[in-house]
Amino acid sequence: MPKRPKVVAFDIIGTVFSMEPMRPALMALGLPPLALDLLYATGLRDTFALATTNTFAPFQSVLSECLDEMLAMQGLEASSKDKHAVLDMMKVLPPQEGAKAAFQVLADAGIRVFALSNGATKSTRGLLAAAGMDGLVEQVLSVEDVKLSKPRAEVYLYAAQTAGVVPGEIALIATHPWDLHGAKVAGLMAGYVARGRPYSAVLRAPDVTGETLLDVASKMVRIGG
Repeated sequence: MPKRPKVVAFDIIGTVFSMEPMRPALMALGLPPLALDLLYATGLRDTFALATTNTFAPFQSVLSECLDEMLAMQGLEASSKDKHAVLDMMKVLPPQEGAKAAFQVLADAGIRVFALSNGATKSTRGLLAAAGMDGLVEQVLSVEDVKLSKPRAEVYLYAAQTAGVVPGEIALIATHPWDLHGAKVAGLMAGYVARGRPYSAVLRAPDVTGETLLDVASKMVRIGG
């Protein structure tokens, strides 16, 4: 049976903060309802390509290029102002239901809480502060510190090193199976926030699964107990 982690790092974009407010904004540019999902997936495609080839670009810059690609594919045009307005929404995303409670459950159990994002440190701190959650987070870490993006092992190992623990003593909580797979390969524990979606059997399995952030955080606390 695994031991309870000493540190839990949360993925931020999509996991702790919802991108859903961007959906109607993208539709206002003339894109279809699934544009948000495609923008994120295309952004990950290019981020993974960069990471695989030992290169790096900030996630928002990647998304900006992907948005141009999507507009072109639909035969659409948008002003720089309108495109920036959509992408700037990444800085003001709302927290997912139960996010603060999940952080609090871990903190109350004496488990240290970190943020580990493909986004920028400044943006992540702003999101946490706006949601009143910054006081529950010991440290905000970004792939910009490593100049490689998740799911590269270096990112997860950097989090463990910064926390002063071995990889097996830190867990990642995320709603993205690819992210959790990367964490598991790097030796971390993993908690999957399912939200009604199955976890792919071809990826390394998480240690705990729950429907919500609070479900997963509560299960992390009970590991080994």
